[in-house]
Amino acid sequence: MSRSVRTLAKIKGIIKLNQGAIATSTSGSCRQASSSTNLKDVLEKIIPEKQKEVVEFRKQFGNTKVGEVTIDMMYGGMRGIRGLVTETSVLDPDEGIRFRGYSIPECQKLLPKAPGGNEPLPEGLFWLLVTGEIPSQEQVNAITKEWNDRADIPNHVITMLNNFPSSLHPMSQFSAACTVMNSESKFAKAYAEGVNKSKYWELCYEDSMDLIAKLPTVAAIIYRNLYKEGNPPDPIDKKKDWSWNYTSMLGFDNPEFVELMRLYLTIHTDHEGGNVSAHAVHLVGSALSDPYLSFAAGMNGLAGPLHGLANQEVLVWTTKLQESLGGEVTDDQLREFIWNTLKSGQVVPGYGHAVLRKTDPRYTCQREFALKHLPNDPLFKLVAQIYKVVPDILIEQGKAKNPWPNVDAHSGVLLQYYGLKEMNYYTVMFGVSRALGVLASLIWDRALGLPIERPKSFDTPQLKKIAVAAAQKK
Repeated sequence: MSRSVRTLAKIKGIIKLNQGAIATSTSGSCRQASSSTNLKDVLEKIIPEKQKEVVEFRKQFGNTKVGEVTIDMMYGGMRGIRGLVTETSVLDPDEGIRFRGYSIPECQKLLPKAPGGNEPLPEGLFWLLVTGEIPSQEQVNAITKEWNDRADIPNHVITMLNNFPSSLHPMSQFSAACTVMNSESKFAKAYAEGVNKSKYWELCYEDSMDLIAKLPTVAAIIYRNLYKEGNPPDPIDKKKDWSWNYTSMLGFDNPEFVELMRLYLTIHTDHEGGNVSAHAVHLVGSALSDPYLSFAAGMNGLAGPLHGLANQEVLVWTTKLQESLGGEVTDDQLREFIWNTLKSGQVVPGYGHAVLRKTDPRYTCQREFALKHLPNDPLFKLVAQIYKVVPDILIEQGKAKNPWPNVDAHSGVLLQYYGLKEMNYYTVMFGVSRALGVLASLIWDRALGLPIERPKSFDTPQLKKIAVAAAQKK
């Protein structure tokens, strides 16, 4: 085959790929291709199609370069390196997160709601993340029922949680419980018996569904042991949705707070694959560790102050600001406080993001919730004032690549308003939500047969040799 013919064939392949991408685009459209209410049955139809698509894509374009790696990237936490496949969501620097192509406002509009509710049910987003299809109300109801039916946790886990010292951080308890629940892993048991690779995704699916179903109960036991004198949570109400049951088990019955939890548990699910918790789950899962162990690894990453713990740090900083300035403050007083903070070498927590270059849509939808339900709350008014003042200051300072707020800048004030004031616990709630995204992604890791992750590393002397050799070629 001549070079021109090969080039023409590749161009035709690119055109075909683009046509396929356009066909699955969500601009003004809604994908709802299956009527079955059994998520696993839907997956059994979708996965072979996706497997074939990926095989053909790799065969034709496997040698195509998608980026370059610099020494600064290697020393700088791999920022900007394009090296992961994550099917569930993509984070655009200028647009924000899209779940299977859908923006947060689109998800709020299209995903099914609870009776009388206005916020999307997390069950619906999970269906979307797994299948790429907007679910029907019946399909979401089926997920709710399945999670309620799978919610029981082993007695040995309850015993362990009840015997943890009160000084042990809630995230440590949460991670430990997820780890020891791998006694229930269907994947681990089947792997030990020599199951065929073609069944890996099904077993990963079963473990993921079991784990997601159990997390609210585990998280509620931790909360009530630490903050409610160890009173056990109420049992699951089989007629209620996942968020309602979690909120109830925590001990709250305000319908507005239940709606907030539906929103919170939806928007915190996924943020593409490069964040610490998502990458950790993918990395550990690539070794064929079962979903319980893989998810626990992700939670240990989420517990870090540069990741999931950030929402707690934002609230601490905001309340200290409120105490320091006292009552309502002018914009000028706030500007002076912010400038003094920056000049002292500190940052404004909750502002900036590793990828985003605009206001985080997750911040925006929480702000809209607050404007609707708690517009006169003093702490929210302060958060809104910070939003008005801080970006211009950060732009003037010139150091921040992104002067806009992220999701962590807002969630704490909402939780405080409805009475959930125990800040150490906030990351556990984040973890319950994040399970939906990382486990949906893990199912697809197994469906696509992604191998163990093993990037190449260098030491500094070797990198110097590479750099010198590259310079001499110029």
